[in-house]
Amino acid sequence: MIKEDFVSHRDLKTEHLTADLVVVGGGLAGVCGAITAARAGSRVILVQDRPVLGGNASSEVRLWVLGATSHMGNNNRWAREGGVLDELLVENLYRNPEGNPLLFDTILLEKIRLEPAITLLLNTAVMAVEKSGPDTVRAVRGFCSQNSTLYELTAPLFCDASGDGIVAFQAGAAFRMGAESSEELGEKFAPSQEYGELLGHSIYFYSKDTGKPVRFVPPAFALQDITRIPRYRRFNAQQQGCQLWWLEYGGRLDTVHDTEQIKWELWTVVYGVWNYIKNSGQFPEAETLTLEWVGTIPGKRESRRFEGDYLLRQQDLVEQVSFADAVAFGGWSIDLHPADGVFSEKPGCNQWHTKGLYAIPYRCLYSRNLRNVFLAGRLISASHVAFGSTRVMATGAHVAQAVGLAAALCTRHGVEPRALGQGALLAELLQELLKTGQHIPGQHLHDPADLTHGAARSVSSELILTTLLPDGPWLPLTTATAQLLPLAPGPVPQIHLWVEASAATTLTVELRRSSKPDNHTPDLTLETRHLDLVPGRQRVSLNFSSVLEAPAYAFICLLKNEHVQVAASQQRLTGVLSVFNQINPAVSNYGKQEPTEDIGVDTFEFWCPQRRPAGHNLALTLTPGLSVFGPDNLRTGLHRPTRQPNAWVADPADLDPTLTLTWPTPQTIGRLELHFDPDWDHPLETVLMTHPETVSPFCVAEFVLCDEHNQRLYYCTGNHQARHTIRFAAPVQTSRLTLHLRHPSAQVPASLFEVRCYPD
Repeated sequence: MIKEDFVSHRDLKTEHLTADLVVVGGGLAGVCGAITAARAGSRVILVQDRPVLGGNASSEVRLWVLGATSHMGNNNRWAREGGVLDELLVENLYRNPEGNPLLFDTILLEKIRLEPAITLLLNTAVMAVEKSGPDTVRAVRGFCSQNSTLYELTAPLFCDASGDGIVAFQAGAAFRMGAESSEELGEKFAPSQEYGELLGHSIYFYSKDTGKPVRFVPPAFALQDITRIPRYRRFNAQQQGCQLWWLEYGGRLDTVHDTEQIKWELWTVVYGVWNYIKNSGQFPEAETLTLEWVGTIPGKRESRRFEGDYLLRQQDLVEQVSFADAVAFGGWSIDLHPADGVFSEKPGCNQWHTKGLYAIPYRCLYSRNLRNVFLAGRLISASHVAFGSTRVMATGAHVAQAVGLAAALCTRHGVEPRALGQGALLAELLQELLKTGQHIPGQHLHDPADLTHGAARSVSSELILTTLLPDGPWLPLTTATAQLLPLAPGPVPQIHLWVEASAATTLTVELRRSSKPDNHTPDLTLETRHLDLVPGRQRVSLNFSSVLEAPAYAFICLLKNEHVQVAASQQRLTGVLSVFNQINPAVSNYGKQEPTEDIGVDTFEFWCPQRRPAGHNLALTLTPGLSVFGPDNLRTGLHRPTRQPNAWVADPADLDPTLTLTWPTPQTIGRLELHFDPDWDHPLETVLMTHPETVSPFCVAEFVLCDEHNQRLYYCTGNHQARHTIRFAAPVQTSRLTLHLRHPSAQVPASLFEVRCYPD
């Protein structure tokens, strides 16, 4: 029993914790940054003011995680973000293809708990900063309401991933809030004051069919007049959650300090919408539906943006500016919303895409005023217009991974964040990021410590692509369709397709490529062919005269013709896919981006893949075959297709695909790093969107590693991740390693992007 007499004052229990890095904010950015830093050797404290991790991706808000892939609605091919974020998304696909937000919570919590170097403080709100000098943070203080404990967290480095910037703000860092004028930065898409300068918050709801009639009595604060929402006719009984992302409010208010007021207005909207669905008589199918969940905190889009040594601008995104210190990429559209949100007469968003990925420089990831504070998530140094793209969660998490590794290098070398921005330290940062699977446009991994540089490589087979069998469906050319093929320098091979015409017609076929080598926007037409077809099925030949000067992806574009269908194949290959000039209104893709005024964006067509089980390759033959899948691809230092597949792909007829590494003398090997194909083109949305499989159809699930005596060193079955690390209990001595892969399926041959070996 505890019994205490009256005293004039009691202090709260206080715990003093120290680490190499304190990460404030447990959204997806904070999680990915913390894990990356911990795995690189840092002791990390992760502080989160909510009971779960994930921020807007958590079960408290339930927004799907998206980034450069943009619902497969843009021209960014193989563009899903890598590193820890990809590990989380792939794991969610494996465990949770139905998109249950509660299960995604458990994945994030598990990944953090499995890192022994991370101390996690949930339900702990940071509310004070202590500085050791004008430009240096010494400690932050937080309070946990669940255990009535104050925490003083001391570290040489801090990462503010809190969304509103609680650390950087209190420490006095320069920040911006709202939109810059067009004149300030030369941004032609800068919004007017009438449109509004801030994006608002959102709250979502889920419904459930009970199988019996359910009535709904609205609370007194529910919106009574649904016509106050100009787009109310868009409501239906089927949509829920973040499918209703445009239930947005707060862009005319202070999105930091007015958040509680904004929340109440959003509750008014949500319960008014549900009242309309249940009680207006317009939706008889809603009779058996009940509200299952309504968010209790709003998902925030925008508040403060802090200034780094560089401010990312609209022009950097649209022109895809190359930065020497690029550490991450983005690719979501520049996506601004009217400040009046759900009550606006304007469309819910104003999206404009870039032709490809854009780079994000390291100089945007730390405060220009504070010597030891990193910025992550939506806090990074960007204009309001550029923020319209960088703000999405996958991009924010990808950026945070660069911050996490940068923090670990700062600790390792005893330097401050700014020191990593140039010279040998920058080169080290880039190479260490690439090792984790982080894709950085224009950068290739070359690790001198990798023992495979001294090994001879041989394979049992390699794919020479001569045929994609016509064993799939027939695809009507009611929309223009293209096959994306990786071509080597030289003449374009002869191509044969199978088509069927319902009447005599002329089929137009174009050979296209991108104007930029790493893009996949087919904005250059090299040749056009007009094929006269007779009724019935027939094999057609395409003999192009173009000669490519460099490796590139070519688009074989079959233009729209309602009298024609083309044969497709069941075969799927790493680095080969079909694309379609279709619309995807969810991301403002209407087949072609064509601004009606000069707002500083490009005009171009969208050619996008289809989600499986659709998205078949076109059946075809190639003469000569494509020899772009050999073992030399294992040396490119790339983990995904870019200008070429960058993967060794085995011949499908090879019953035992093997890669052999042979050294002239025995090597001591303690660790191997393998990179498989997780289908970098699939967005892997975390909620609502059910996925057709639990493992990428391109990913090698089973493999065996043997030594020079053909003794088994390692066996794996059930792999579903892109990156697989093999650590031996004790290093092995061998002059040869042989990796045996099993084909993922009869339709998909085995592939591998990379193998690296290390003595430790």
